Amino acid sequence: MDNPADLRYTSSHEWLRNEADGTATVGITFHAQDALGELVYVELPEVGRRLAQGEACVVVESTKAASDVYAPVAGEVVAVNEALADAPQTVNEAPYGAGWLFRLRPEDPAQVGALLDAQAYGAGPGAA
Repeated sequence: MDNPADLRYTSSHEWLRNEADGTATVGITFHAQDALGELVYVELPEVGRRLAQGEACVVVESTKAASDVYAPVAGEVVAVNEALADAPQTVNEAPYGAGWLFRLRPEDPAQVGALLDAQAYGAGPGAA
């Protein structure tokens, strides 16, 4: 699966999409969900929580293992994908769409700009 060009990526397999309202949506990449296998549980952060860049903030649990998801940038959590409580497999089915994890308001736009673009992610950490 291609890595969407409009997203930014981390070397730990998170993606970030800038939204028109100044927030950013965060999820895990196709590569990450594929490596984890079928997700059976997702623990999301509390709305209002302030995250440091690189801070573990989500736990995804699959039939294989549990894994942390890290904040790609610092910011305040403004929304979480509550639908994942009943349907964690949505992350597997649509990692760049309905399987998003949370939204945050980034503190420093420069952190967003420093993330990997699709080409760099695909050539490095996201290489199959």
